Parts: sequence; structure tokens; C-alpha cells
Amino acid sequence: MYQICAYKRALWETSNPVIESYICQILLVFFVCLLFLQIVLRIVFGAVHMLSGIFPVLAHWPLPASLPWGEELSRFAFVWFVFFGATYAARLAAHNRVTFQFKIFPKIVGDISTFLSDVVWVLFNCTMVYYSLNVIREGFEFPEYSPTLDWVMAYIFLIFPIAFSLMTLRIIQVNIMKYIFHIELANVDEIDTGDDDAEGEVAP
Repeated sequence: MYQICAYKRALWETSNPVIESYICQILLVFFVCLLFLQIVLRIVFGAVHMLSGIFPVLAHWPLPASLPWGEELSRFAFVWFVFFGATYAARLAAHNRVTFQFKIFPKIVGDISTFLSDVVWVLFNCTMVYYSLNVIREGFEFPEYSPTLDWVMAYIFLIFPIAFSLMTLRIIQVNIMKYIFHIELANVDEIDTGDDDAEGEVAP
């Protein structure tokens, strides 16, 4: 019995979405800072351009209105952030589901329906991985380049097989924890107010 409990805990700890969480945080900070830098440059450029009419010496020091590659790079980072966020949400079982209709049926009806929907979801992910790999292969054979950075777009499209493969693994992990090891998943929609901890404290 102790070994089973230890195995459950090990499965829970090793399947925590640490990788996706860190990647999402890094990408979020990166593209937000890049967009903020774009805004700052536009404000500074506009101020210098306005002051150059008063101080002609400023006209000899032209500043870039913005980074020509910044918007495109932030767009790519945002797309990767969205897909890694989807895998992160899959591990937390936080994707939107309509489940209120199952409340009038026995619990097993909702469990079976949810499991079948996850099977369809996994099949969809596998289909996306297959076709995205075909698109990427063609992208390397007949390269298409991004307008500003001049990157091969096939490298950007790699997020599709990566994200849908990770999402499939996370869906399988969540179902194993729910239906085999009966691990209760935290509800991400609930707000932790700390009332439970306060109730557990003994007054002096």
C-alpha cells in the first residue's frame, strides 16, 4: 500500500507542468518587453523629431522610430507562447468544457463522456502532428522566408508538432491520474482565499 501511494506521488511530481510554465513565463516577459521597447522608441523618436525644429542640432542625431524586426519577433514569440500555454492548460485540465448537463446523470456518465471527448481530442492532436510535419517538410524543401527577419518559416512552424505532441502526453497523464490513480485535480477556477488555513489554526 505504501509503495502504491509513493508511486502516485512520484507520478504527480514528475508530471507537474514545470517545463511549459517556465517556457510560457520566459516568452511572455520577452515579447512584452520587446513591445514596450517599441513603444518607448516611438515616443522618444516623436519627441526628438518635435524638438529638432527648436534645436537643429538634434536633426543630426537621427533615432530609429522602432525596431524593424521587433514586431515580427514579438509576434512569433506570442504564437509560441499561446501553444505552450495550451499544453500547460491541458496538464491543469483547465481547457473549457461544457459539463453542467452531466449533473442530472450518474457520475459514471460524465466520466465516460469526458474520457471519450479526450480520446477525440488526442486523435485530433495526432492528426495535427501528422499534417504539420508534412507542411514543415515541404517548408524546408521550398523555403518561405519571413519578411523582416528573413527566417525560414518552417522553423517557426515547428511549434505545431511540438505543442500538439506535448498536449497529447499531458492529456494521457491527466486521465491516468484521474481514472487509474484517482488523484483529485485542483480546480483552477477556484479562488484560494486562505480560509481553510485560517480555520485550521488554533487560537492561543
